[in-house]
Amino acid sequence: MRDLLFRNLTSSDRKRRVISSSEISDKEGVRSIIRRHFICMVREVASQDMQKPAPFLYVLKEQNTKEQRQRFFCKVKGSICAINRGRLFLIVFMHTLKIDLAAIPQNVT
Repeated sequence: MRDLLFRNLTSSDRKRRVISSSEISDKEGVRSIIRRHFICMVREVASQDMQKPAPFLYVLKEQNTKEQRQRFFCKVKGSICAINRGRLFLIVFMHTLKIDLAAIPQNVT
């Protein structure tokens, strides 16, 4: 069995976009839940006011053999500059990926 959920949200002024997906699947006795998020914001800035945020990376991996679970989480933040028609824009983005794996309990009869 596999369930998919996809969302694409854009603000009315088109300066913020959120894209997310979620996938749940049961295969070979393992339930996997995968969630992905992408957030992007665009701001016009003056060149003298330009301050790029520092890039950021966070990774977490957990394994619990007693409960038969594994978890992985990754978050990446960054920014880029772009020029369009002589105007300077700062594009700030964040990606996240979360994966949960768990054994499906077997019914004992």
